[in-house]
Amino acid sequence: MAKLSVNLNAVAQLRNRRNLPWPSVPEMARLSLGAGAGGITVHPRPDERHIRRTDVFELNDLLRDEWPDRELNIEGYPTEAFLKLCEVVRPDQVTLVPDDPDQATSDHGWDLATHAAMLAEITERLQNGAMRVSLFIDADPAMPALAAEIGADRVELYTGPYGDPRGDTAAELARLRATAEACRKAGLRAARGGAGLGVNAGHDLTLDNLPALLAAIPDLDECSIGHALTADALKFGFAETVRKYIQALTV
Repeated sequence: MAKLSVNLNAVAQLRNRRNLPWPSVPEMARLSLGAGAGGITVHPRPDERHIRRTDVFELNDLLRDEWPDRELNIEGYPTEAFLKLCEVVRPDQVTLVPDDPDQATSDHGWDLATHAAMLAEITERLQNGAMRVSLFIDADPAMPALAAEIGADRVELYTGPYGDPRGDTAAELARLRATAEACRKAGLRAARGGAGLGVNAGHDLTLDNLPALLAAIPDLDECSIGHALTADALKFGFAETVRKYIQALTV
């Protein structure tokens, strides 16, 4: 069963529309974890337009104090400031994304061949701090072998094209399946051992499209979901929505 990591960026963005303390990011995290979520995801951008640095520390304290068996996943482009934040917080997982600071959201994976040397150095640096490293990649079966050479522990499959109802859903699902299969075949560095890359997924995943994704990739490790989950929470409430997504991730 894939774990659900609830992305709280949309909650933080709603809060930031007004100079008020609600909706509370830590409170939504408590509701999510209490409903059974396996962890929390945040993507602190330099302009703090949604998640703020203070949120990161508050969420880390919440998880360590109240939910030590759950995980914190921090996403971001690996600037020195971002890396230093991770080294202070030491989340369970760091997901490296190739975002421009002005992007509204992540919309493409790494060109691993071009950035291999940089990512290998950063991956080793984070792993030396006991953080698991995941690389954000497009659905491309050529990428997992490169991620393994870089030394990543996992990849996160960019599922935006699959989640776009205007696209060719079947073709996108086939690419995701083939990329996940390549992850199983891609060995990790000998120093770290293991049989292959772990596989996460994220972007535009919904209650409607999750079942087909899980049928295609039944050994998926984790899904990070925020936008659709937050939208559904307007109908069902946050805790009940988290439970619905956990049920959708149950194969």
